[in-house]
Amino acid sequence: MLDKLNIVKQRFDEVSDLIIQPEVIADQKRYIQLNKEYKDLKQLVEKREAYIRLQSHMAEAEAILAEGGDPEMMEMAKGQLEEARGELPELEEAIKVLLIPKDPDDGKDVVMEIRAGTGGDEASIFAGDLFRMYTKYCESRGWKTHVLDFSEGTSGGYKEIQFEVSGEDVYGTLKFEAGVHRVQRVPQTETQGRVHTSAATVMVLPEAEDFEVEIDPKEVRIDYFCSSGPGGQSVNTTYSAVRLTHLPTGLVAQCQDEKSQHKNKDKAFKVLRSRLYDMELARRQEAEAAKRNSQVSSGDRSAKIRTYNYPQGRVTDHRIGLTLYDLQNIVNGDVHKIIEELKLVQNTEKLKEASETF
Repeated sequence: MLDKLNIVKQRFDEVSDLIIQPEVIADQKRYIQLNKEYKDLKQLVEKREAYIRLQSHMAEAEAILAEGGDPEMMEMAKGQLEEARGELPELEEAIKVLLIPKDPDDGKDVVMEIRAGTGGDEASIFAGDLFRMYTKYCESRGWKTHVLDFSEGTSGGYKEIQFEVSGEDVYGTLKFEAGVHRVQRVPQTETQGRVHTSAATVMVLPEAEDFEVEIDPKEVRIDYFCSSGPGGQSVNTTYSAVRLTHLPTGLVAQCQDEKSQHKNKDKAFKVLRSRLYDMELARRQEAEAAKRNSQVSSGDRSAKIRTYNYPQGRVTDHRIGLTLYDLQNIVNGDVHKIIEELKLVQNTEKLKEASETF
């Protein structure tokens, strides 16, 4: 393990030197990539220092015990050795997890999209509940959210809503939420008290930088229209909303949140880049899914991933068979416990694959 950590330290020193070079700073793409690598490597370098320090304490204690002599020194050495041996397995496990190759997209911000599925008005209300759940969760993580576009449901909630989330390791956390979410409850419109099943689809698109996805302006049709919804009189009377259609793929992106047509156009292009990037990402994930039977990172984005059952007060994640009887807290933003379990399963799978190299 120390050999691997020494290689990491060597690369960390190289990257530390590179990111202060003027030619690297001038190259935006390379500078951003190296900064991300520096941040990831720094965690491992700090663990390496802790590992070396622990090994040194163990060697010192073992030497004192081998020499014999003063009983008090022997007792202290024995305690130091036991303490170090107790800390070592946990530290080694943390290092193994950090040595797992990271998804290069994990550090990206995201565009999330929630769409009402089967269930009519109830599905729109459920989409609104999911939006509220995610905004509360993002707030608890110190992440910023900003609505880009939405279409309200006739009885509340949203037929569709898009919003961006920015912060630290956003995609690496929220990517587990992509898929079909089901709700089982008595709808507000149900007069006979029967439980209905409705659904909403959640998409999580990693935001692509300009240099990662090049869009030919000639291949994009731009339509301007009047915004709908809150925002004052000017929102409904000026052509500030923007809709982009990418002609080669048929992908559509629009934004009506800002009063400025220019700002809406910039944000719509951001969404379009993310959609194109996600399309390529989906192809890669499908290829990877064919190679390994991963529980939580398959290429099937239409899979039913979670059920929220109100009569029983439970939430079940079908990918890992996790059931929690804590529905109210979860729909109020405490989805972290589910995401952490999914991360743990994925890391365990990756550790099994990488175990022969440690």
